Amino acid sequence: MAKTTIMDHPLIQHKIGILRKTDTTTKEFRDLVSEIAMLITYEATRDLPLSDIEIDTPLEHTTVKEIAGKKLCVVPILRAGLQMAEGVLRMVPNAKEGFIGMYRDETTLVPVEYFCKLPKDADERDIFLVDPMLATGGSAIAAINQLKKRGIEKIRFLCLIAAPEGLKALTEAHPDVDVYVGGLDRELNKDGYILPGLGDAGDRIYGTK
Repeated sequence: MAKTTIMDHPLIQHKIGILRKTDTTTKEFRDLVSEIAMLITYEATRDLPLSDIEIDTPLEHTTVKEIAGKKLCVVPILRAGLQMAEGVLRMVPNAKEGFIGMYRDETTLVPVEYFCKLPKDADERDIFLVDPMLATGGSAIAAINQLKKRGIEKIRFLCLIAAPEGLKALTEAHPDVDVYVGGLDRELNKDGYILPGLGDAGDRIYGTK
């Protein structure tokens, strides 16, 4: 059974609070998204399997641990997910990276896929799907559908902010996917935006608001 983890670490909550401020600059916002993603990754990698390997230290031969198997693949949902992926890759620099392009139709709020590129061995890896906002859940659900169509089974979803409606929709549609949320907000407004939220993450990351 998959699990949902709502982060309660003081550093994450503090940094999310700064993200929410209207006067946070583009550079500050971008850096914070990456930093929070790093902290969430620390929790999301807690149960990765380890194996023993033998190495030589400067003083002796010994046995140490390394992540077992084909390891990780980070898949950001474009475009806002790219900055989160940067933070994940700072924690796990040897992970491979894929990309899924989605945009939300502003009238229907339905996600539309326009791009998907994954490593050839993605189905042998733990996939970390990342997107800053989980609002209606439509984009995350659609992206996971695309991953599963390609034979991928080991999927974790990481986001900064989630609305209860989106979290419920995602966990019901994909009950086998572990979800890691930086902060759970109050609700969606009539236009499908998270309240209190932090605005449009993509616009704030890239200065296009």
